[in-house]
Amino acid sequence: MLPPLTFYEFLSFLGEDERLISETAPNTYAARDLDKLNERFVDYLNFGGYPEAVLNPQVRENADQFIKNDIIDKVLLKDLPSLYGISEIQELNKLFSFLAYNAGKEASLENICQESGLAKQTIKKYIEYLESAFLIIKLSTVDDNCKTMKRERNFKIYLNNPSMRAALFAPVMLTEPEKIGHLAESAIFSQWQHAPSFRQLRYARWRNEGEVDIVYLGLPDEKPSWIGEIKWSDRLTTDFGDETRSMKALLQRHAGISSAFFTTKTYTKSFALENRTVTVYPSALYCYTVGRNITSRLDQPAQMVPATSTEKP
Repeated sequence: MLPPLTFYEFLSFLGEDERLISETAPNTYAARDLDKLNERFVDYLNFGGYPEAVLNPQVRENADQFIKNDIIDKVLLKDLPSLYGISEIQELNKLFSFLAYNAGKEASLENICQESGLAKQTIKKYIEYLESAFLIIKLSTVDDNCKTMKRERNFKIYLNNPSMRAALFAPVMLTEPEKIGHLAESAIFSQWQHAPSFRQLRYARWRNEGEVDIVYLGLPDEKPSWIGEIKWSDRLTTDFGDETRSMKALLQRHAGISSAFFTTKTYTKSFALENRTVTVYPSALYCYTVGRNITSRLDQPAQMVPATSTEKP
């Protein structure tokens, strides 16, 4: 498996790594110019997962042509049908387009069936094909006890490479926070693909609208050891109680969770919650940190920046 470029590699290919990022301590980084880093992060979401699109201006200017026609269509219309004997190619294409458009949102076989018009068994089979082709990432859910459901009803689909959504539809803009938020989740999970522990990641969902974006189940007992929320906003500074409600509930139930993180658009100061330190990063910086440290074989929860202060936003 060869995952897409990490955000760290993307900035390195552009020659902007040292200009935009400083290493403040071993494996710990800060943004020299956060506004510019956020701009580059959006570029990464739109075309940054493919080396040719990064290095070749002509390809970058026509990223939709390059990514869709030269990569996605070849896999969907040629490789997968020949490998798995798929005859209804347009059904597969329709499903992938639906999943790509809704990447990062919670889904179920039932709602995909209703929205796409495809049979549940067909959807299940095609999702397995798309996973095996490294086009999507299917993330399983746990409840507030952090137990995997015996019968999986809901799951999340992320794009293996977030740039595929821009190629299929349109590039996202800095002025579209909701779209960037979902793609930022895809990008962060894409970084984690480089880690051997990638398969230990889940998301938590329970009644009363409780949800936490990332739950890491440590081995060998598969108990939660760290959790995280991925946001592309600074609402944490104005709606602290509402934004941290689900995280707080999970920390209350699981004393074994040793650390947590929360990503924002620009906010960085950490805070204390249920006697744990929650470290806050801009999403672009967190994405860079994970990609760089995992690439450096630092596959542990300690990839996060130690908190320098713990006060409520």
